[in-house]
Amino acid sequence: MSSMNRLHPFSAVTYSLRYAFLGLWLPLFLVGALASVFEPIQGSWTVVAAPLGFLLGLSYGVAYYYRFGYQITEDTVDVASGVFARRSREIPYGRIQNVDIRQGVVQRLLGVAVVSIETAGGGTTEATLSVVGEDEADRLQAEIRRRTAGVKERRQEQDREHAPESDANVDPESQPDAEPDRQPAAGTDGPAGAETDPDAVTADSSSDAGRPTSESTARPSPQQRRRRLFELADTELLLYAFTTFRPAAGAAGLFLFFFATDAVLEAFLAAAAPFGGPQDLASGDAGSYGILTIVSGLISVGVTYLLSVAYTFAMYYDFQLGRIGDDFVYDRGLLQRYSGSIPAEKVQSVTVTDNPLQRLLGYAGLWVETAGYGPDSDAGSQSAVPLAARDRIYTFAENLTGVETPSFESPSPIARRRYAVRYSLLAAAIVAVAFGLSYATPLERWYLAAVVFVAVPPAAHLRYTHLGYFVGDDHLVIRSGFWRRRTTVIPYYRIQTVSTRRSIFQRRLGLASLVVDTASSRSFVWSSSTIYDIALEDARDVHGASRDHLQTALRERKAADDLGVSVDFT
Repeated sequence: MSSMNRLHPFSAVTYSLRYAFLGLWLPLFLVGALASVFEPIQGSWTVVAAPLGFLLGLSYGVAYYYRFGYQITEDTVDVASGVFARRSREIPYGRIQNVDIRQGVVQRLLGVAVVSIETAGGGTTEATLSVVGEDEADRLQAEIRRRTAGVKERRQEQDREHAPESDANVDPESQPDAEPDRQPAAGTDGPAGAETDPDAVTADSSSDAGRPTSESTARPSPQQRRRRLFELADTELLLYAFTTFRPAAGAAGLFLFFFATDAVLEAFLAAAAPFGGPQDLASGDAGSYGILTIVSGLISVGVTYLLSVAYTFAMYYDFQLGRIGDDFVYDRGLLQRYSGSIPAEKVQSVTVTDNPLQRLLGYAGLWVETAGYGPDSDAGSQSAVPLAARDRIYTFAENLTGVETPSFESPSPIARRRYAVRYSLLAAAIVAVAFGLSYATPLERWYLAAVVFVAVPPAAHLRYTHLGYFVGDDHLVIRSGFWRRRTTVIPYYRIQTVSTRRSIFQRRLGLASLVVDTASSRSFVWSSSTIYDIALEDARDVHGASRDHLQTALRERKAADDLGVSVDFT
């Protein structure tokens, strides 16, 4: 333990306060709960139990700080923690996905940061160093990235040494083109639309970038070897904030309502009064309460939208994407600053997203999914380009993956009728609810709810027209969604499983859905990429073609030693 590094002294303060307040409130809760059940226990015991718990928690926090250590070794990142139950972790560099640096407002003022080490083993953080100094955080990020690149390079050398002689003796000119011109040469301008820093040195101009060196060898700083790929302009940031709605922002609204219930209700009553709302909650009729409900709902949606705008603006303020070696690196955030990396070799798929308003304005976003994490994961490192002009985004996606321009196939026309029936049943359910409310409330014109049937045909049409798929030579491209349309490019060699699913209704109509899984984790919002409601024969053809292309792509990629994506995608 003596050879391990300790966290910043500020960690002792944070750990001590965290466990001290836990030790303060836990006795209050336990004594109060037990006193109501067991007569010998008195509530006055909290006068002694609470201060004692506070001191015990304070002591435990200090002990936790002194018992926590980390170390960068030749092969692993070692982390030891725990006061009574010790836990020692050795994280191999080959398993490390990325190293993220996070700074809140207070942490930035104090010059400290939280370092999170993510691996490809799942959706949780493998190790968190909370907190270290800013310089130490940058050193750890650069050192781990350098050693991770060294492990990868040594593995590639071993693969080349053990490659069969038949592969080594093949005429290179007879092999498929490995796209040597996908990365621009050092000192030249990249493809159209590239945004490069003239003062930055590209990784191509430094042949030992990412190569392991001795500890005594001087290393250039990460910023000296960083090449800028994309920077979110102020207008794009504002447009992204105002065209993105995050329902999770409603949690902040509920928090405000919980702590200021009376003030919020008074505001709702004052806003509804000019439209016929009740003067107070105790007096009023069904009509005035209905007006109050409508006005309150509109205000709640408006407040949630404004909170969403503020959250998005703060999260993606000063967004910058660059590259160091074979890693995409990013920085973003206003109140809380994030810095991390997206390893190119870990990229599973690339997704272009847009919503109706962004499509109307001609904009879209570009997201990537990496092994173990999906676009909306807690790691927060998956947005390659939050928002840019649509043509530019498509160019980025093509340059990043090398995918050919897709020509989408539409689902079976029977699917359109299926969606019309589905939405008709939903509309009928809404009318039935309105009819039921007419017996419990003064609602009389319940039949006006039948107006929702007008939306059924356009809803079914829009869902159908935004579905499509493309079976390319090297990639499978899947498009779906109207409110948030997703166009996902999946290299065949990244496919884990392809499954054909058929519900009882699809079996009757001769339809099937094809679910394509990669190694990335999924969230509630982002599910597995799915080709919906295509003819059964087409599903079987795509299934078989994906399996054949997968085997071919794996052989070609191993022979070409290709990352699969271009790190100079702009």
